[in-house]
Amino acid sequence: MRTLVTGGVRSGKSMVAEELIASAGQVTYIATGPRSDDTDWAERVAAHRDRRPADWTTIETTDLATALSELTGPALVDCLGTWLTSVLDELAVWEAPQASWEAALAERFRRVTEAWAQCPHDVVAVTNEVGWGLVSEHRSGRIFADWLGRLNQSVAGASDRVLLVVAGQVLAVKQP
Repeated sequence: MRTLVTGGVRSGKSMVAEELIASAGQVTYIATGPRSDDTDWAERVAAHRDRRPADWTTIETTDLATALSELTGPALVDCLGTWLTSVLDELAVWEAPQASWEAALAERFRRVTEAWAQCPHDVVAVTNEVGWGLVSEHRSGRIFADWLGRLNQSVAGASDRVLLVVAGQVLAVKQP
């Protein structure tokens, strides 16, 4: 079963995802977030690490398609939004014209969605819901929201189940 868990920041979506996959056995946790010396970010990462069972294997990568393709058992991907941020940084999109990076980003999306759709194991991915607020006045905010919205649609389309988490409450958006 491929499950996408979406919701706003601090909605409880990561804890819901962890609960969904916890009983699946030996879980691989695919951490997609950027490495940073930011203290607040480090505290968030530490909180996620502390919650995970000790027997889970952690892979830190931005090559999400390969990580999904090489899985040998159930996995949790946390999160598509941080993966996108890392990829946008790698492609240096923030100041570059869209024509210079759009094809490379679209190819990464295709590879991730294909690997997600073909994954034979139980897998849960966490993502942030975007687009319920104002359109950002900043180019970086618009790029992020536009492309995460596209990625969410693509992965949701290839998912068996999509759950929306609001204030810690789960709403089934798509069921098998």
